Amino acid sequence: MPTVDVYDMQGRKVGDIELSEEVFGQRPDPALLHQVITMYQANRRAGTASTKTRAEVRGGGRKPWRQKGTGRARHGSIRSPLWRGGGVVFGPKPRDYSYSVPKKVRRAAIRQALSSRVLTGNVRVIDRLHLDEPRTQVIARMLAALGIRGSALLVTSEPDANVVKSVRNLPGVSAMFAAGINAYEVLAHEQLVMTLGAVEKLQEVFS
Repeated sequence: MPTVDVYDMQGRKVGDIELSEEVFGQRPDPALLHQVITMYQANRRAGTASTKTRAEVRGGGRKPWRQKGTGRARHGSIRSPLWRGGGVVFGPKPRDYSYSVPKKVRRAAIRQALSSRVLTGNVRVIDRLHLDEPRTQVIARMLAALGIRGSALLVTSEPDANVVKSVRNLPGVSAMFAAGINAYEVLAHEQLVMTLGAVEKLQEVFS
C-alpha cells in the first residue's frame, strides 16, 4: 500500500497517509491508457474544418470555350477541381469526431493514471485548501513551497470556484474536483496536488 507525505499550505510536513492499493497502486497498462487518452483527444476536436466542392464554389456557370475547334482541352467550368480556384475533391466537411469507450475502461484508466503519478513520485497531498476569495498569489506561493515546478493539477474534494479562479493566470496549472477527474487531465500535468478530502473522495468513488 503506497504511503505519501501530507503537507500544509506553507509546505511543512504534517503527517503521512496510506493510499488505497486499488486506486493508487495499479500497474499502468500503456495500451489501455492510449485508448482512453485518444478518445478524450478526439472528443475535444472541434470538427469544423470545411472545404467547398465544385457545386459550392462561386462562379463557373458558363462554359469557358466551345467544345471543339480551339485546339485546347475540353472544359465545362472554370470551377472544376482541375482549375486553380476550383472546388476540392473529397475535402473535409464539418463532422463529429467523438466516440466513447466503456465506463469500466475509463474508470480503470483513471486508477492507472493516478497510480502512475504515485509511482513517479509526482504526487503531493495537502491537509486542506481553502480560499475566502480568489487569490492567485496564495496558490503560487503554495506550489513553490511544495517544490512544484512546471504543470500541476490541483484536485479538491468538491467544486471550488475560488480555487479555479485562482489558478487561471498560472501557466500549466489547472484545478478540478475529485468526482470530475479524468485520466487525460491527470497525465497532461506533470504534478498532482490533492487535498486529504480529495484523496478520500477518489478512494470512495473509484474503489
